[in-house]
Amino acid sequence: METQETVRVDSWIWSVRLTKTRSMAASACRAGHVRINGERAKPAQTLKAGDEVRLRHAGRERIVVVKRLVRKRVGPPVAAECFLDNSPPPPPPPREAASPAGQRDRGTGRPTKRDRREMEQLRGH
Repeated sequence: METQETVRVDSWIWSVRLTKTRSMAASACRAGHVRINGERAKPAQTLKAGDEVRLRHAGRERIVVVKRLVRKRVGPPVAAECFLDNSPPPPPPPREAASPAGQRDRGTGRPTKRDRREMEQLRGH
């Protein structure tokens, strides 16, 4: 782990585990999904401690403030110390995806007494 005065934005985003690969971070920069202090960022743009990085990735926006610069990919506990996360909480999952209660395969016949009890228990009755 090496501390530098400036680091490439795509390298830093990958190093602190905001994206899975550096090429994904560079692609996000080129597509305009990364902003540094409100300005669109190119992959080779440099970061300093105290910069605000906004990244739209995987369907949500991450807002982080750079606390420490790293060049090499670090483990999750160390990565969490490298930035201050100001992101809004992720949206809750859709209600129907959370509990698919009462769905049976076609052609299985009538539900048994055990099946009915399990379905009622899933529905909260």
